Amino acid sequence: MAHVSDRMKAGPSKAPHRSLLKADGLTDEQIARPFVAIINSANEIIPGHLMLDRIAEGVKTGVLMAGGTPLEISTIGVCDGIAMNHAGMRYSLASRETIADSVEIAVSAHAFDAVVMIPNCDKVIPGMLMAAARLDLPTVVISGGPMLAGRGPKGEPVDLDTVFTAVGKVNAGVMSEEELCILEEQACPTCGSCAGLFTANSMNCLIEAIGIGLPGNGTVPAVYSERIRMAKHAGMHVMRLLEEGVTARDIINAASIRNAMTLDMAFGGSSNTVLHLTAIAHEANADITLDDWAAVSAKTPNLVRISPASDLHMEDLDHVGGIPAIMRELDRAGLIDRSAPTVNGKTIGEIADGAPATNGRVIRRLEDAHYAEGGLRVLRGNLAPDGAVVKQSAVPQNMRVLTGPARVF
Repeated sequence: MAHVSDRMKAGPSKAPHRSLLKADGLTDEQIARPFVAIINSANEIIPGHLMLDRIAEGVKTGVLMAGGTPLEISTIGVCDGIAMNHAGMRYSLASRETIADSVEIAVSAHAFDAVVMIPNCDKVIPGMLMAAARLDLPTVVISGGPMLAGRGPKGEPVDLDTVFTAVGKVNAGVMSEEELCILEEQACPTCGSCAGLFTANSMNCLIEAIGIGLPGNGTVPAVYSERIRMAKHAGMHVMRLLEEGVTARDIINAASIRNAMTLDMAFGGSSNTVLHLTAIAHEANADITLDDWAAVSAKTPNLVRISPASDLHMEDLDHVGGIPAIMRELDRAGLIDRSAPTVNGKTIGEIADGAPATNGRVIRRLEDAHYAEGGLRVLRGNLAPDGAVVKQSAVPQNMRVLTGPARVF
């Protein structure tokens, strides 16, 4: 079987290339095997990326077990939480394009056969998915997983959003700085992407709905050993995809994008998902518009409310079956395309069939939805003639109508 990497390493004319590979310490046996790029966004500033080196080691083990040669490449990341509320936020969205470009450059320039991408936060996830669609190689995405929620002074669940809200309370004079300091110590107790359904966890869940990640990718906590086992399986599965000739655009297509949009509405993900999933769809030649988002929202009930829309967190969703359990409930209403393929060899419908039935609390039944429409809503009007997006699942009913001055940014 011919491989993409053969154009870089096979035949007498590629002796100089092999010489450079041997400078890396590779043997002839390793050079002869398929080359798998392990794109790792690990760093020591983003809490969600602290443990990604362990994920990478698991992925490399899986690739080796399945007969490939894994080679790790680094890319950057920005933590929106740390970049928030100062000039750093100007760099966040721009980093998405830099990440997509850097992954495309590194993988294409070195003629890799397959790719495993390891993101975890904010713009890293869509940047890598955009690159995956451009490269169109056998690809699996395995994220680092969510942070566990903290516990406040009274044992209540808390997270980063609790601290941001507390800052406002201090400014309003209804909380002391001492109470704020206590929350600061308790809100982020482990590594991982912030424990609520913010951009990072929303996107990591959408990876499952698209089918480019394994079940559990979005909800298994970062500190669980299950995450390491999943990483090993990711490495093994990418080798199977290579053997079968299944590439990223076989997975990321119009049907899978629509499944992801439906899931997004059912669990009320971050409004940033509209920005990112639309960009990913464009790279995969499956363009979607705000009108498409509005149509999906209109017919998809909101079944899940995770922080900041409630006091539930990602670990709570994981314990009741995670994303497959939501997809199972959506399938009851015929709202998902069951035939969409996934990287683990099953269709999205088969994965949903294997999920537990909803308990009616963390994931509500269709008949008892939080709201008849999706968690996100497309708005149009004189303030935003080209459209705007609001996370309506996090907006209390008494705040949905306002008469007063508007300050438009």
